[in-house]
Amino acid sequence: MLETLMLSRIQFAANISFHILFPTITIALGWILVYFKFRFDSSGNPVWMRAYRFWVKVFALTFALGVVSGITMSFQFGTNWPGFMETVGNIAGPLLGYEVLTAFFLEATFLGIMLFGINRVPSRVHTFAALMVAIGTTISAFWILALNSWMHTPTGFEMRDGVAFPTDWWEIIFNPSFPYRLTHMLIASGLTAAFFVAGLSAYRILKGDTKQAPKVALKTGLVLAAILAPTQAFVGDLHGLNTLEYQPQKIAAIEGIWETEKGAPLLLFALPDRENRENHMAIGIPKLASLILTHDWNGEIKGLNEFVGNHPPVAPLFWGFRLMVGIGLLMIATAWTGVYLMKRRDNLPRWYLRGLVVMTFSGWVATLAGWYVTEIGRQPWLVNGVLKTAEAVTTVPASHVGLSLALYLTVYAVLLWAYIHTLKVMSRRSVEIEEIPSAGGEPKAQNDAIALQTKGANV
Repeated sequence: MLETLMLSRIQFAANISFHILFPTITIALGWILVYFKFRFDSSGNPVWMRAYRFWVKVFALTFALGVVSGITMSFQFGTNWPGFMETVGNIAGPLLGYEVLTAFFLEATFLGIMLFGINRVPSRVHTFAALMVAIGTTISAFWILALNSWMHTPTGFEMRDGVAFPTDWWEIIFNPSFPYRLTHMLIASGLTAAFFVAGLSAYRILKGDTKQAPKVALKTGLVLAAILAPTQAFVGDLHGLNTLEYQPQKIAAIEGIWETEKGAPLLLFALPDRENRENHMAIGIPKLASLILTHDWNGEIKGLNEFVGNHPPVAPLFWGFRLMVGIGLLMIATAWTGVYLMKRRDNLPRWYLRGLVVMTFSGWVATLAGWYVTEIGRQPWLVNGVLKTAEAVTTVPASHVGLSLALYLTVYAVLLWAYIHTLKVMSRRSVEIEEIPSAGGEPKAQNDAIALQTKGANV
């Protein structure tokens, strides 16, 4: 029977896994909406407004689920992990509070204008509201990543009677891993949203939507992905170097390296054996891991045997990292192929559109794989070097945690099905003719939009 500690870890993992799906989309989708609206303001072309109107509905749906699922996260600090706030609450509490005071207030102030004020305020005021919402989602990521990064590389505090007290908030917020984690996560959000937009747009086109709005949205998603995917590889390399410096045991687990060695191979495939502390059926490229991690063919990488009893489980990190990287490479190939095809022909071939549909939620898979590598890689510590996970868990009976876990999983499964089904229905629905505001903010008559289409402006 599973104990309270493992059930609490599974429950927290389930909650964060479900929650992160939605902010990963909305952080970048907010900026894509700003782009659509800016293009409409500057050109007056109703195609951009059509694209904006569809995707702002998707944003509202996704944002709502992100807010609702995020509420349960804070509850768990009290119900499942009381030792966390008892030990580091002086640091975690203010960081979470700063998110509410900055990001949530900013989003709450302007979200209503963004969603419902399009025909009630001047267009540029509406664009400003959309910009503020996008900034708010990014600020939210800033504070959450500041706390999460501090848990990996804690600085700027001192311990008094087993309790952490802040001594330098600048060091706490801008801890050694924070710049890399924040950049990595923001680009991950950009890639997730880019393939999300491209995939749903491809689905609309495959279902017979011949208008221009899904085509411009698809092009926007592909171009964004083509830029961000290789950029993420570069940032990931920097993040890996930082992790090697501050969490070498995590890198050793990711690479499946048991003994400290120079010129370590990059393992493409292996079956890590934790009991015998070795790999089976290993296939690798000689010295490539050392070159990637130390930028030296003969660079030394510490093995897991240097951290016996104080390193994370190997298999989840080894395979999670390779899943993340594999999807990243697939994203590069897909995006670059799409940009190439768009330059050579007016309409993308159906086989490629079907491939984009398959890639719609690829960002989710890569993000979850990356988060599992990050969070499991911190074990057995909850706050690295300060608080162990087992020391913070609740004393609530395992049966109670198991019951709440079952309820969470049931609700999340229903919500996820409903979310994807709603997206499918929205994508298949024909775009209705509606009032299109002019660049100056005054709504044009509905028959003006009809006239545009009659003249051949198929939007």
